[in-house]
Amino acid sequence: MDADIPTLRRILGRDRTIAVVGLSAEWHRPSYFAAKYMQAQGYRIAPVNPRYSEILGERCYARLEDIPFAVDMVDVFRKEAELPAIARSAVAIGARTLWQQLGLRSAEADRIAREAGLDSVADRCVKIEHARLFGGLHWAGVNTGVVSSHRPAPPPAMLARQAG
Repeated sequence: MDADIPTLRRILGRDRTIAVVGLSAEWHRPSYFAAKYMQAQGYRIAPVNPRYSEILGERCYARLEDIPFAVDMVDVFRKEAELPAIARSAVAIGARTLWQQLGLRSAEADRIAREAGLDSVADRCVKIEHARLFGGLHWAGVNTGVVSSHRPAPPPAMLARQAG
């Protein structure tokens, strides 16, 4: 359940199709922001939410089993009590990874996934980890060039005081 940096890099580099269970069509929801970011990074998003017909320009599916193409990762934004059943569905569709979002940590779901040979990540955000490991933190206002290992040039007023 506790993935190290090489494991996270491997998963995010390999798994290019992500089924997002509980994806909301509301732009201010964390699931929407994370999925939109991953989509902008070239990942294929398969929304799983029976309330909608389409999210982020992609057809929405009621269940994981309804998706007609291969899914690499199942990224979950649902209640922890629902995770074991979602893990069983992830196994049934042949996913490679079960990803439990921030605040979610079901040991039972982790066991189901791992016993079936899936990678399992818990209590982490796929968007945050991708940004941290592959250089996309600028989406959150970080990595904007303000923080650098190079000393910035002093402001002109300071240069004038030093010269005078």
